[in-house]
Amino acid sequence: MRRVDQRKKKEQGTSILEFGLVAIPTVFMMLGVVVVGVDLGRSVQVAQICRDADSMFVRGVPLYSTAAQGTIVRLGQNLNLQSTGGDGLVILSKIQSVPNPAVCGAPGTNSYINCAAGNYINVLVQRIIFGDTTLPGTHFPTAGSVTYDSQDQVNNSLTDPNAIVPNFSSTLALKQKEISYVSETYFRSPTVNLGAFQGASGTYAQAFF
Repeated sequence: MRRVDQRKKKEQGTSILEFGLVAIPTVFMMLGVVVVGVDLGRSVQVAQICRDADSMFVRGVPLYSTAAQGTIVRLGQNLNLQSTGGDGLVILSKIQSVPNPAVCGAPGTNSYINCAAGNYINVLVQRIIFGDTTLPGTHFPTAGSVTYDSQDQVNNSLTDPNAIVPNFSSTLALKQKEISYVSETYFRSPTVNLGAFQGASGTYAQAFF
């Protein structure tokens, strides 16, 4: 009987050790699943807001006005999107393929109108930005600083070399005189302290029409 009792005590200690070896990695795996799930759900929301904003933009909704922006702000209110500040940023860009005036001459001239296909460049025609402007900006910056009018349209977009968007063709190749309406959204992720398991610092999405 004493031998049996001693054997049971040894087995009991082994079971506790085995449970500890299994439980610790299982807990970490569960924490990882939670973080991935939260980030995945948030990315779906961000992508939907991005597409809805672009859908409004391509239809000519005057999103340069705060009143029109309110519709998108309401769509992203659970992500704390605001017209100014908040935890989100919306960037709407109208990009057009036009003849390169440095090669084809001034707009309106015959050489400009009949410019060869290989001499076209992508320029920024309009850019609307609202939300928290301290967040990471557009992935399609212009070659230099440009000026905007009251409707956030670029002044002299056809002739200003600073209005060129040099890296856009690597993402979307526009044909001659084509226009692309681009929406970009970036939302700050909530701070979740799960030790080594941290979600992304922010979620970014793009949409093209």
